[in-house]
Amino acid sequence: MTKCTTLPIDFTTCKRRLVQADFSGGDITSDGGAVLLREMDSRLGLTASIAQHFSDNRRKKQVRHDYLSLLRQRVYAMCLGYEDLNDHDTLRNDPLIQTALGKDQPLASSPTLCRFENHMGRQEALSIHKVLIDQFIASYSTPPEKLILDFDATDDAVHGRQVGRFFHGYYDHYCFLPLYVFCGDQLLVSYLRPSKVDGAKHAWAILSLLVKRFREVWPDVRIIFRADSGFCRWRMMSWCERHEVGYIIGHAKNSRLNRMSADLHGLAATNFTQSGKKQRLFCSISYAASTWDRKRRVIVKAEHSRRGCNPRYVVTNLEGDEQELYDKLYCARGDMENRIKEQQLGLFADRTSCHKWWPNQFRLLLSSIAYVLLESIRRLYLSGTELARCQVETIRLKLLKIGAVIIRNTRRIRVLLSESYPYQRLFAHLATQLAPG
Repeated sequence: MTKCTTLPIDFTTCKRRLVQADFSGGDITSDGGAVLLREMDSRLGLTASIAQHFSDNRRKKQVRHDYLSLLRQRVYAMCLGYEDLNDHDTLRNDPLIQTALGKDQPLASSPTLCRFENHMGRQEALSIHKVLIDQFIASYSTPPEKLILDFDATDDAVHGRQVGRFFHGYYDHYCFLPLYVFCGDQLLVSYLRPSKVDGAKHAWAILSLLVKRFREVWPDVRIIFRADSGFCRWRMMSWCERHEVGYIIGHAKNSRLNRMSADLHGLAATNFTQSGKKQRLFCSISYAASTWDRKRRVIVKAEHSRRGCNPRYVVTNLEGDEQELYDKLYCARGDMENRIKEQQLGLFADRTSCHKWWPNQFRLLLSSIAYVLLESIRRLYLSGTELARCQVETIRLKLLKIGAVIIRNTRRIRVLLSESYPYQRLFAHLATQLAPG
């Protein structure tokens, strides 16, 4: 890389001393924590496992960057906050990013990375999902007793002429409608879909594949399907009942449900009038929509406050107290929305700006891989610390975006971090666990 010599930049004085800046500091990076990503990835074997499924048909004599290096370059960059391919035209010369990828020369340029993304298709997407699920299974040292699978869809706004983009009336813009599946904080599926489909489309097939895979490994595991009212489809519930899968799913309000639970809503209103305090009452009713094959248990929450009546309905095949099922089990699905926001806002899952369909699916999966890396750091090595429940953007800010001087010679690479770095102990704790000795 050509180094340009510039004149010093003069600032206002500080206690009669001249303040000057120039660009002669040598090899300095703003991403001193990139080495942590390298060690975490090495521990998991995540990118290495994924790259094994890529078919590279390029002429070997003309290849300078293998697919594993290209994958790592994109994923690590997302973890570090670089969302666009254009960022790599400068990032490719960063000495620590090179070190994280096991290189000591310029990395791939943005055109090379663009060709890499456009090479990916349906088979690669399936293979990446398989690796993500295998990673999830490997995270358990002993068989779990219960798995709660959270399903949700969200909008991914688009602003071009991408294949598969349609106008969505609810979101009021052109978008994709990706389907996410989480188990706790761990991501299992991020499946890109056109926005013209029903929100529950593909959920049945994905659930059946997940159930089959988990029961192959853990035959006795109890599986619960949890989702909002957009996934309340009687065929889905019927499948769960036939295959001994529990479910707890939101149900949209309607006049018939309101009539069937009118007594409870009236009691809640009366109690509020008498006490002046917010009232929450629960009960179960047996209900079947006109399209259902039979009646099912619906939990009714009758809530009345100064804002008026706020009824909620949840259909389930689970046994137990209504309030406990609603408060402790169903409402907990709201945390999944935070995980989706982590991906979209913190790891650029909405950067689906390619014209072709499958490269956009691949971009969504790149964000998912980055999420798995950072979530694994949080779950495995930040437990019990002040960052135990932080979001990925906080991990990036406090542990990855660190200024460092890089000194490279034939024997070693030194990463010199600031003496005033405020999270030295936490960084050292994490580094010693990831790379002991």
